[in-house]
Amino acid sequence: MTIKAIIFDFDGTLMDTETCGYEAFCKVYKHYGQELALEKWAICIGTVNAPFDPYTHLQELAGKPLDRAELVEQFERLHEEELQGTTLRPGVVGILDEAKRLGLRIGLASSSDRKWINRHLQQQGIAEYFEVICTRDDVLKAKPDPALYLLALERLGLKADEAVAVEDSLNGLTAAKLAGLKAIAVPNPVTAQMNLSQADVMLDGFEGVSLDELISKLA
Repeated sequence: MTIKAIIFDFDGTLMDTETCGYEAFCKVYKHYGQELALEKWAICIGTVNAPFDPYTHLQELAGKPLDRAELVEQFERLHEEELQGTTLRPGVVGILDEAKRLGLRIGLASSSDRKWINRHLQQQGIAEYFEVICTRDDVLKAKPDPALYLLALERLGLKADEAVAVEDSLNGLTAAKLAGLKAIAVPNPVTAQMNLSQADVMLDGFEGVSLDELISKLA
């Protein structure tokens, strides 16, 4: 079957907001004399309502009740600081341009909410590339449930074997594969330690990548 579309994850894939989130939580934990293990944080990546709650975990490590609202405020402030100056991962615009040149339809499927996605797509100047944008506001369950990818396919009017997903995390890859898509994994520094072996193709990054050759291999 001919590949007609490419559907990207956003956080950690197109823009490394995930490392920003991890670094922000590490600072919150450090304030209370604790450390956040990367393998714990990894459970949260690419999804919402994960079985791991970093706020509850911090209270358990501290051995005393902590003001959750204060913790949330600290994290959000530090997260915004970490995001300052964060841009698209190297090579992203080139891949999007090549996808357009190849006549591929471009979609986005993200477990983040639409406000977050719209903000960053506009700030990074890439909103116009995407024909279809699906966020957690559009589905009952986020990744690793396949709902986001199934919805993106429905809106594109395509079958699973006519599109390929681009992801950075285990939760994202699981969602794509459950939806029946072939998947390209492009891990970032935080997700590189994950087992992403279910990906059909593994890349170190987007720079120097020929999307045309990749699609030919996956078709």
